[in-house]
Amino acid sequence: MYKLSFCFGFVLILLFSNFKFQQDDASEPFKDKVGLFDSEEVLAITIRGNLKGLLNDRTGVPADFPMELSYQMEDKSIKSLPVVMKTRGHFRRIKENCKYPPLLIQFTDQSDHKKTIFGQQKKLKLVVPCSGDEYIIKEYMAYKMYQLITPMSFKARLVQVTLEDEKNKKPPVPFYGMLLEEENQMAERNQVVAFEKKLQPQQTQLKPFLTVAVFEYLIGNTDWSVQYQQNIKLIATDSNAMPIVVPYDFDHAGIVQAPYAHPAPELQLTNTRERRYRGYCIQSLSAFDEILATYKAIKPQLYALYTSNTLLDEKYIKSTIKFLDEFYTTIDNPKLLQKALLYPCDKNGTGNVVIKGLRQD
Repeated sequence: MYKLSFCFGFVLILLFSNFKFQQDDASEPFKDKVGLFDSEEVLAITIRGNLKGLLNDRTGVPADFPMELSYQMEDKSIKSLPVVMKTRGHFRRIKENCKYPPLLIQFTDQSDHKKTIFGQQKKLKLVVPCSGDEYIIKEYMAYKMYQLITPMSFKARLVQVTLEDEKNKKPPVPFYGMLLEEENQMAERNQVVAFEKKLQPQQTQLKPFLTVAVFEYLIGNTDWSVQYQQNIKLIATDSNAMPIVVPYDFDHAGIVQAPYAHPAPELQLTNTRERRYRGYCIQSLSAFDEILATYKAIKPQLYALYTSNTLLDEKYIKSTIKFLDEFYTTIDNPKLLQKALLYPCDKNGTGNVVIKGLRQD
């Protein structure tokens, strides 16, 4: 009798709990279940406000502009969020260089925006076209490539951006942009913290540094340096630990083929498609064995990123596959590999030139 009463009571508790859960769930406002960087789908966003003032803010300390950001939630309703936006960067912020300046989005209503796809974000970098939005897609692909290699990387999400100026009555023309994971979120995801000290590349963890240096060589990017933290972020378990190098901003890479991208004159390169390994001198190639094994293992996935992408034109895909083939030919050939990776050891070469670059882009 005791067992029967207990079982009956337990069933009642389960039924009541389930009923209560359904009630609470039904009473809550709709909440997006997918995080911003959990989907490969292109997200359509609309930004409204004083766009003319924002986009013309190209010099001096960037000003804050109140804006409204809206998108379609999973239940098909339109969600609008108050945000503050400002321009950022250096090279791409200069009007003579780029059509649009890079932008920073800061969410102001934390309680409301937590129920949206942006719930985990406090601020986001928005990369917008410099000369054409096809180059946004190509740079986005570089981020996807590095994510295949290591979780110590910035996540990215393609967006279709519509800019609606409060005073301009002309119908806006949507274009592709890219949202980038915020530095502290990337660090938190990897259970580390952002590291702010300036140091030499030899003072960072070796394996992550070599992983980055080989990746920059793969994509044909020379626009980076640890010393000046040029397009590089550092993360570490704490402020006293040896940091890990994390790359970002790949628009000057040869794989992107941006028309405004040119190697620094000090490097004596003809164009961005001419690769140059820019790590420091390591005489023993055995230090690269594990890193190169990783790149060889993910070769099919790297190629598949391009061959399966419907947003890229066929001509670009073919030229990129050829560019990747040249990288793999090099790392599969001991003589070519030695020539490439030991270049920083050549005192008569430009392998040890440190380029400050145009920071904060």
